[in-house]
Parts: sequence; structure tokens; C-alpha cells
Amino acid sequence: MGGIPDRSNGLGPMMIEEGKPLMAKKEKPLLLEKEKPPRVLTAVKGADGLTRCPWPGVDPLYVAYHDEEWGVPEYDDRAMFEKLVLDGFQAGLSWITILRKRPAFRKAFDGFDPKKIVRWTDKKKEALMQDAGIIRNRAKIEATVALARIVLDFSDKGGFARYLWDFVDGRPIDNARHSFKDVPAETDVSRAIAKDLRARGGNFVGPTIIYAFMQATGMVNDHLVDCCRYEACRALAHKLEP
Repeated sequence: MGGIPDRSNGLGPMMIEEGKPLMAKKEKPLLLEKEKPPRVLTAVKGADGLTRCPWPGVDPLYVAYHDEEWGVPEYDDRAMFEKLVLDGFQAGLSWITILRKRPAFRKAFDGFDPKKIVRWTDKKKEALMQDAGIIRNRAKIEATVALARIVLDFSDKGGFARYLWDFVDGRPIDNARHSFKDVPAETDVSRAIAKDLRARGGNFVGPTIIYAFMQATGMVNDHLVDCCRYEACRALAHKLEP
């Protein structure tokens, strides 16, 4: 909303017309900022008749992400590395922005192959800073390289995915929530993962980012119980055996 005219003289803006005394310009009534509708926190039925979590709205890309990816237990090292990197790039932005740029990220980031990323040269990093298809942030690019090193460190220790899943004893946490007002920004587990990753040299891996990552990769099932994906993701859950 635009700025309100200065009223320091108590009269508001003044107007002078030839041959007429100084008169106060009649002020138009102030228009109040349009109130935002209350945020929807419970499951909603879509045009296709399916009831979903409210956050994807009606954007086809967002709905597809909700229906096909979010909350599905992920056990692949490369996929979990990609998701954690993109969650870090999301910081300060909306996830739909990242989703729209994900194909460009995959191309620019060598398919999120950690073996290639750890060998990025300064020239490569500078090229990334000139790539308008991605989010250009030097600190986050450096954090991607650091995280790739962490991923590779676990290659002979059962893998990066197993390292992460061990924080939840190898099985998704089923929260069975009815409203997003009950969903926390972070948890004890996300704080523990964040602390451990930071100790290993990770950056942009704070507890809030980690909890969003846990939701997306199915480490926790935060689909609302009335959502069409809640039972589906619950059925996909299994314990990651040693």
C-alpha cells in the first residue's frame, strides 16, 4: 500500500489557487487495506472431488507435487541430497518458486551427483552465479558443495539416507494431524539433525529447513488425516532395516 501523505501541519496537503486564499484541500477518505482472508488450515475438497491438504491450492504443479511426492518415504541418497539442497535454496522464498526452477537446477547442478559437485571449480561456481534459471546465491552454492562432501562421507557407512533415517529409528513418524495449526515449525528431531549436520560442516540446514525436508521426504507423515494422500503415504511406510 502506498504511503500516507504527510500531515505534520495538522491540515494535510495544501492547495493555492490564483486570487483565492490559502485553503486546505479536501481530503479523500482513507481506504483501509483490504483484509486478507483467513488462512485455511484444514483439508479442502478440490474440483476433482479429492480432499487434500490446503497448501497446494489449485496450481497444477503444486497439486501434482502434493499428490505424487510430498510425504512419500524417500530412501535414495541422491534424491534426499537434492531435496535438502533445494530446501536450503528455498530459504526466504516460496516452495512453488523452487519447483518451477527445479528442472533448471537439475541441469545446472549436474543431476545432483555429489561426486561431480565436490569437484566444482571456481569457474563452474561463477557460471552458476550467471545462470538466471536458478536461484543465484553464492553462499548457498558453497553450501551445496559442503553438503555433497557430507553425503560422500557416508558412502561407506550405509549411505546418507540411512544416516538421516536413523534419527527416526528407520520408520516414518505418523502424526495423524487434523489441522495445520498443530504442525510445528521444528521439532526435537529436526533440531538434532540440524545440529549434527552443522557439526559436519553443513550450512542452510537449520531445524526449520530440516523439518520441511522431513515432511517432504516422508520421514514424518504430515498429510492431514482427511487428505487423500494420508493413508497412501502411511501404506508406503516401512522400517529401514540395517
